[in-house]
Amino acid sequence: MKILTIVGARPQFIKSSTVSRVIQSHNLTCNFQSSIEEIIVHTGQHFDKNMSDIFFSELGIPDPKYNLNISNLSHGAMTGRMLESIEEVLIKELPDIVLIYGDTNSTLAGVLAAKKMNIKVAHVEAGLRSFNMTMPEEINRILADRISDYLFCPTQNSVDNLKQEGITSGVMNVGDVMYDATLFYKDKARRQINIAKWRIEEKKYALCTIHRAENTDDVEKLNSIFYALRQIAKKIPVILPLHPRTKNLINNLGKEKWLNNILIIDPVSYLEMLCLESSSKVILTDSGGVQKEAFFNKVPCITLRTETEWVETVSMGCNVVAGSDHKMILDAYDRILDSKIEGNYLNVYGNGKAAEKIVESITD
Repeated sequence: MKILTIVGARPQFIKSSTVSRVIQSHNLTCNFQSSIEEIIVHTGQHFDKNMSDIFFSELGIPDPKYNLNISNLSHGAMTGRMLESIEEVLIKELPDIVLIYGDTNSTLAGVLAAKKMNIKVAHVEAGLRSFNMTMPEEINRILADRISDYLFCPTQNSVDNLKQEGITSGVMNVGDVMYDATLFYKDKARRQINIAKWRIEEKKYALCTIHRAENTDDVEKLNSIFYALRQIAKKIPVILPLHPRTKNLINNLGKEKWLNNILIIDPVSYLEMLCLESSSKVILTDSGGVQKEAFFNKVPCITLRTETEWVETVSMGCNVVAGSDHKMILDAYDRILDSKIEGNYLNVYGNGKAAEKIVESITD
């Protein structure tokens, strides 16, 4: 069997590493006739070294056979160029199945290119919904789910979302591959990374990430978020690996003062991020993946959006959706520190064997 895996953004590298590892293990124990050839296509959507290259080496992901180098374009231009380039790869490789992850432009281009060539598609992390159609990611994931052949859901809630849309064929609740990754790499991260290099102490700092366009492209929202961060920094150190887009926007606006009293660092690798997350007292983020990793590490989280796809973290009291309003963020900060995350709650994201279930399903 030949599987063609399409990735392009940082979270997809993490998710795909779990499946690639299972494929490698499968090939070590099977006979030649049942072996799996995995071809990795990197669209180039994330191009910064710490946002891309280091993830492949750190996570043990096989090097991409194809790197399309498509980035820094509008949504339409990016998706269109990816569609064209992925089609060329598919014509050359003729895989049995295309594996896509999440909800990026790379995801949408991959599913469209494959289905137009009548190649089966497996969508990992299917069924998630924010119910916010202004989000490009929501459009991507809805379209990908509608035409994929295998829909691998991370939670029962995502299965229910698909059922409400009339999608039941090929749907399977396998658990969350990011939970697989956290379980596999967490101890390695703690062994290799010492947070003292950032001049912070265990459980005595707040970790923040900001990258979504709904925040970074809105000056008022960004100003409000940074005001809240500066207020929190009066109580506890705030460390922020600053996304390149956010950094450029602040510099172009001449608003460097927004960053006063916040510990700004460059984007970090996956293992560094895992270590920062597990060692923090509280996490503030607009990232879906970081919300989950906070939950996996039993760290209280404040979501800097008006909704979340990961509703389980909210219903269990581990995550507060605060949006960008500084008053709501500060109120959430005061409330969330008292939250308790019990180990049994993690079962809503599976048992850490999602990747094994995915590989078993597509090779049956």
